[in-house]
Amino acid sequence: MPADPLNAFCTHSTATLKGAPAGPLARLAFAAKDLFDIAGHVIGAGNPDWLALHEPAARTAPVVEELVHAGADMVGKTHTDELSRGIFGENAHYGTPANPAAPGRVPGGSSSGSAAAVAGGLVDFALGTDTGGSVRIPASFCGIFGIRPTHGRLSLEGVVGQAPSFDTVGWFARDAALLARVGTVLLASEIARAAPPRRLVVATDAFAIAEPATAAALRPAVERLARLIGASEQRALSASVPLSDWYAHQRAAQGREAWATFGDWIDRHNPRFAFEISDNFIRGMRVDDATLRGGAPARGSRHARARHCRVPADGAVPGAARRRAALGDVGAPHRHQHAYQHRRHAGRAAALHAARPRRRPARRAFHPGAPRRRRDAARLCVLCSRCDW
Repeated sequence: MPADPLNAFCTHSTATLKGAPAGPLARLAFAAKDLFDIAGHVIGAGNPDWLALHEPAARTAPVVEELVHAGADMVGKTHTDELSRGIFGENAHYGTPANPAAPGRVPGGSSSGSAAAVAGGLVDFALGTDTGGSVRIPASFCGIFGIRPTHGRLSLEGVVGQAPSFDTVGWFARDAALLARVGTVLLASEIARAAPPRRLVVATDAFAIAEPATAAALRPAVERLARLIGASEQRALSASVPLSDWYAHQRAAQGREAWATFGDWIDRHNPRFAFEISDNFIRGMRVDDATLRGGAPARGSRHARARHCRVPADGAVPGAARRRAALGDVGAPHRHQHAYQHRRHAGRAAALHAARPRRRPARRAFHPGAPRRRRDAARLCVLCSRCDW
């Protein structure tokens, strides 16, 4: 593992892999988000209870093997938001990786460590995963290149998934040429010989909801793309369904699938979570079938429009990276308190969370699973005042 002044790498993992002596990626170093299996090592997934309760992997994830066979050295595992359920890169257990491009601001998540390691020059490129922006957001915040390929294009075998309808493997690099070299290996495609795009669609409705400074920063790049491609048009990406409906449906569907993925494990083990992570799981748990059915028009509109866009230009990240929270505001491990939340109290918990002041002196970690046996009759859940914590 390289020297790590950015807190990008997992200190609980010693996983490394030596690349083949020759290949298209020979003499390059890369890192893998701590969601990828490495034979003989345990995935931590950003949560110490997940790390403690799982066995070492029997084999290495195929996508990692492909890079190693192409000559690249894997030099370590990188931090992630807990179970990839965050977008800012803050982790209450292991700390927040530094953002080399914007010191004092969050790196973005959930592939926070991978983005920080690439932006800081600790590795040449890095693997991440993207379910709802977990490669695109940290790439934007850290000022590097990141790509989310077409859903289903790369194997997710040996990867801790979150929401199967949205999960993808992605990667980061500091320059477009290396991003393409890695893509040539992973996608088994000669990217340099691919046909160029025929037209550029500038999504006016996406730019309309971006922060003015962000939209202004993107305009020169859009103009360069338009000149390069030759044919472009400005129009709404979705004329019939507002983008806010797209977002609401994606968030609901992703949350519901994430609870389906992790809910049983959470109920069995009551893992320690930062407050926001628990809140994400509770909201996903409460998404009902009617809500999912109501999102069908948005999903249909999204798919129809995407089929006609060869190169869409939109504000994928509508704003700049916010400032890092103070350690106590994130919820440092030594400040965690065990608050176990019954499902039947989830509605009350969500209502109380919504009513809390936006700035809290210390955010508490709690658990949405079933309560453990009472240890102290005076200790009750800080949310429902009934169950143990």
